[in-house]
Amino acid sequence: MFTFPILAVRKVIERGIADAKANGGFRLPHGDFSSTEQARPGLWLIGDQGVYIMANGKLPEGGKPFVVYSEQCHPKGDIDWWDYKRRHFGGDDGVEFIAAEQLIPLFDRNLRATHINMDLTEDEIVFSLITR
Repeated sequence: MFTFPILAVRKVIERGIADAKANGGFRLPHGDFSSTEQARPGLWLIGDQGVYIMANGKLPEGGKPFVVYSEQCHPKGDIDWWDYKRRHFGGDDGVEFIAAEQLIPLFDRNLRATHINMDLTEDEIVFSLITR
């Protein structure tokens, strides 16, 4: 399970939309091998050096993507990040697209929630909201 503050998730999505408007659309995580339906507002859940979410809007030349690490799996500060990532995301690097239309209505219906948990199974990502 990977936990993110809802405000940070909203900022990642907003940043992706702003980048897309300014720079000509949304990036695809696997280039020509990606489904073109992923070229829409959302975010990427990425596992490599830790696990984080990243804005998916196109960037200007030399631009840096907006990234937020999960609470459980940041390579700076979490000494067991590699084991945790491997156990809950898998040993290989990977990226999963999550559409904004899946998250924003969920957040808007649960205004008291402060964080989202993302639990990866073999076939899906299960979302649960929590309040801290």
